[in-house]
Amino acid sequence: MQVKNIEKKGNQATVVVEVDHELMESGVNKAYMKARKNIMVPGFRKGKAPRKMIEALYGAHVFYEDGLEEIFGEVYDFAIAKQDFKAIGRPSLTDMQIADDNTVTLTLTTDVYPEVTLGQYKGVEVEKGEATVTDAQIQAELDSMAQNVASTENVDRAAEMGDTANIDFEGFDNGVPFEGGKGENFDLKLGSGSFVPGFEEQIVGMNAGEEKDIDITFPEDYHKDLAGKAVVFHVKLNKLTVTIVPQQDDEFAKDVSEFDTLDALKADIRAKALEKAQKQIDSAFENAAVEKAAENTTVDMPNALIEKELDVQMERFGYQLQMSGYSMEQYAKMMGGDLKTMRDAFRPTAEKQAKISVTLEKIAEVENLTVSEEELEEEFQSMAKQYEMEAAKIKEMVPVEELTESLKTRKAVKIIVDNAIAVAPKAEEKTEE
Repeated sequence: MQVKNIEKKGNQATVVVEVDHELMESGVNKAYMKARKNIMVPGFRKGKAPRKMIEALYGAHVFYEDGLEEIFGEVYDFAIAKQDFKAIGRPSLTDMQIADDNTVTLTLTTDVYPEVTLGQYKGVEVEKGEATVTDAQIQAELDSMAQNVASTENVDRAAEMGDTANIDFEGFDNGVPFEGGKGENFDLKLGSGSFVPGFEEQIVGMNAGEEKDIDITFPEDYHKDLAGKAVVFHVKLNKLTVTIVPQQDDEFAKDVSEFDTLDALKADIRAKALEKAQKQIDSAFENAAVEKAAENTTVDMPNALIEKELDVQMERFGYQLQMSGYSMEQYAKMMGGDLKTMRDAFRPTAEKQAKISVTLEKIAEVENLTVSEEELEEEFQSMAKQYEMEAAKIKEMVPVEELTESLKTRKAVKIIVDNAIAVAPKAEEKTEE
C-alpha cells in the first residue's frame, strides 16, 4: 500500500491510499467465498458457480466493495492509524478508482480529534461550602425511624384529626354517580390533605359503622368536568385506627439500633449525615473545578464527538428507563415528543461533557500521565468485586486500552482538584420587595 495524499482541513482529514493488487485480490476472494453460496448461475448448482462466471454476469468488480470490507482493518491501520491525527469513528469511503492492473485507489474521509489548547487548569478558584448538619435534620431522621417501627391500634371513639379512617365513599353530582368518585376500604389519614378541601374535616366526629352525606364544592382549578361543582359524597366509616409512635428515649435507641442510649444514636446519625454532606460537597467541588478547567479550554469541537457523547447519554438514560419498565419511545411520547426531541434535549449536556473529555485527555498528554500494570490489575480486581464477577471475566469484557484511558482521565481530574483553590460561597443577595 501507498499513501498518495493527505489533506487535513478543520476537523476532517482526507486520505488517498493506493491498495496493491495482491492485497485487494485477497479481500475480493474472501468476499466471493462468502457470497457464492447465495448466488445462482444457470448451469451450476447453487453455491458452485466459479468467480469468473459470476463476474462475467454481474461485472468484473462485483465483489470489490465487499472485498474492501474484508481488508479494511489493514487499510485503516496503514492509511489512518499511522498518521499524525486521531480519527473519530469509522472513515467514509468517498471514492474508489480501479486501474487497468486492478490496483485500487481509495479516498477515505474521517472526522479527527480537534486541536485542543488548554487554558488554566491548575489553581482555578471554585466555591466550596462547609459540611453542616442541623439539629432539625437529626430530629427528622429520628422521627422517620420512629415512624418505621410505629404500630397501629383500633379505637372506639369519634374520629379526630391525625386518625386513619377506613371508609367507603361514593360521590354524586345532582344524584348521579360521577366517574372516579367511588372507593371502598380506603385508608384516609385525617389532616393529610389527600382529599378535596373540606372532606376530611367532615369525617371528624364520626364513629365506626356510621354513615353520612358530605357536601363538597370542588375547587375552580379541579378537573374540568367537576371544577367548581357542588357534589355530595355518601361516606361510611368502617373503622378507626391510630398510629402509636414510640417515645424517643434510650429504650427506643436500643430497639432501632446497636446503641444503648439516645445520645449515642444521635451522635451516630450526625456523624453519618456529616460524612454524606462532605461527600456531596467534595463531589460538587470536583465537578465545578473540572467544568471550569474545560471552560478555559479552547477547542473547535467536531460534531462527531458530540454525537458520540449523545449516544452514550441516550443509552444510559434508556437503561434507567428500562429498569423502571419504560422504553425510550414510551417516555418520549409521555413527554409529548419523540426520540429526536429527547436527543435535542440532551445535546447541551453532551456538548459540555465532550469538551470536558477532550480537556482531560489533553491534560493527561501534557502531564505525561501513565498507568502501570499494577494499577490496571488493581482496577480489574476492584471492578470484579463491585460487580461480583471473576476478574478474568471482567478482563474479557473491558479492553485494556479503554480502561487505561479511563484511569488517565481520573488522574487528570485529580490534578485539577488537588490544585484548585477553594473559596467561600458568595452570600445570597437579598432582593427588596
